[in-house]
Amino acid sequence: MVIIVALGGIYYYQSTHFNANITINNTKVGGLTAEKAIKKLKTTVMKNDVYVGNKLIFNGKNTKTGFTDKNLPELKKILKMQRTFFPSSRVKNYSLLPANLDQYRNQTMKKTVEEKLVSMNKSLKAPKDAQVQLKQGKIIVSKSEAGNQYDVATLLKDYSKHEYSSVIHLKVAYLQPIKADSAIVKEQKKKLQELMQRNVDYKVQNKIYSFNGQDVIKNATISKDLKVTIDPSDIQNKIAEINRTQSTLHKNYTFKTHSGKVISVKGESYGWSINVVEESKRIQAALEKGKKSILAYNVYGIGWNTYGVGYHTTANNGIGNTYAEVSIKDQRIWIYKDGKLKVTTHVVTGRHDTNEDTPKGVWYIMYKKSPSILRGSEVGNPNYSIKVNYWAPFTNSGCGFHDAYWRTNWASDAYLHYGSGGCVNTPPSVMKTVYDNLEQNEPVIIY
Repeated sequence: MVIIVALGGIYYYQSTHFNANITINNTKVGGLTAEKAIKKLKTTVMKNDVYVGNKLIFNGKNTKTGFTDKNLPELKKILKMQRTFFPSSRVKNYSLLPANLDQYRNQTMKKTVEEKLVSMNKSLKAPKDAQVQLKQGKIIVSKSEAGNQYDVATLLKDYSKHEYSSVIHLKVAYLQPIKADSAIVKEQKKKLQELMQRNVDYKVQNKIYSFNGQDVIKNATISKDLKVTIDPSDIQNKIAEINRTQSTLHKNYTFKTHSGKVISVKGESYGWSINVVEESKRIQAALEKGKKSILAYNVYGIGWNTYGVGYHTTANNGIGNTYAEVSIKDQRIWIYKDGKLKVTTHVVTGRHDTNEDTPKGVWYIMYKKSPSILRGSEVGNPNYSIKVNYWAPFTNSGCGFHDAYWRTNWASDAYLHYGSGGCVNTPPSVMKTVYDNLEQNEPVIIY
């Protein structure tokens, strides 16, 4: 009977009192009832000191815990959870959220601790990740180096676990470098290796050039998120070489005249060139994305059309079979369409004795307009304005084909002393035919 009473007494005590080494938010409540425990928690003063390991990093102001009688039901649940039939010496700390949340504790103070850690890190050595890079065609991995900067994110997570402890002890956590044998470094190496094995066919007009990663990617770096930064020098050099050998802008054209004579004429506005920098970016992007082939796109020219007139023409040494031929010596023009002569006529070109000669070279028809008003200047007439029925300019300076109803001297030597201000004066009787057979962007060869 005595044993039964004793056991009953033990059971009653255990069911109404916390075990000896129980703490709540690191406040000791061992041996207390739930009512006495809540009273102690309500009156406990929070020191708000924060340690990282043994180092005090923040000395906060004292505050109350924020516990009220509203927390009593939750406290009783903890009492029930930790209860054992016989007294236990097991150490256990429970977390309990105060009814009145302390804004200073969970917001202001936490933010201040974060700022303190960030500030401390400025004077500490940062860890150095293992670096993967491509140098002169070889993949090199540098060694990592440890540092002593704090891992702020990890420490703040730890802080949240101890938010309602009077004194917060955070376990020391340092920022760790990415090591040479890590999974991310292996992925970086793999991506660079794959990049070097890729190949892109680059088509310029009717020619195809192969860009192999091993040949044109000699130096590159790669970030943690696997973004590759390629040194474009070798790609640019290869495109520049293609440009030197294949582009036509400002180069001489080999041209067979109406008489069959082969001459060389300097390209002026007619012709195209590759934008080396922009095209190298496209080649680089194609290699990175694994594209197999791309067409040249960033081609430019000068004059009215800045795309690069003649890029899509490869026949007849790049001039094609549709063009206008102008002979200053013969004072005559020939208009060809698809290789067939459509019209030929005598003309009067720019006045020679005043250096207003129609400029020689390979140009192109910028546009056509009918009718049109021509405005400009010439020797003896500094400010003229005259209406013509047909106008087809081929230089930005204002030279072009047009009818000249005012002209009376159409002699073959008229251009020497009585020529135009630079244009190709065409007899009104044939100008419409000439105009109808000219096409925008077609070459104009003047020699």
